[in-house]
Amino acid sequence: MVSKKVTLVNAQGFHMRPASVFAQAMAKYTSSVTIKFNGNDYNAKSLLNIIAACIKCGSEIELVCDGPDENDALAEAVQMIESGLGE
Repeated sequence: MVSKKVTLVNAQGFHMRPASVFAQAMAKYTSSVTIKFNGNDYNAKSLLNIIAACIKCGSEIELVCDGPDENDALAEAVQMIESGLGE
């Protein structure tokens, strides 16, 4: 299991488009990918879970990946969030 804390930088937070892009990118990994935010765990492969988390710009989240390709999944997840999810 690997994890890293990152801060969401895109101005609109995790709204529909970036949440969809992120969930689709994480779905290709075998490992489980979890977003820890405000004391709750959210499945990062689920668009609805990400939307339900209500993660706004400037929020610190912890990404947790567990499985055979956990390092690759974490690296891509961190890169996507730190780059603003294409916005």
